[in-house]
Amino acid sequence: MVEYADHVCQSMKRLYDSLSEKDRRRYAAVEAEKIGHGGVAYIARLLGIDEKTIRVGRADLELLPEDPAGSRVRKKGGPTANC
Repeated sequence: MVEYADHVCQSMKRLYDSLSEKDRRRYAAVEAEKIGHGGVAYIARLLGIDEKTIRVGRADLELLPEDPAGSRVRKKGGPTANC
């Protein structure tokens, strides 16, 4: 399996942190796909995310270009519904 150099990992983390929640999932999914076998686990560790997030990102990518959510992005730290 491929392991990225430290400077590449740092750049990936900085980019990941700058993205919206949806784009983070998609980016992680693409990076994992590039690696192939073991990619999901490696990228999850590298970015500090759950492997499920990458699986959801893969599903997001399959909806493109017809993403029903379009360009909507939730605001970070927004209020949650009280049930």
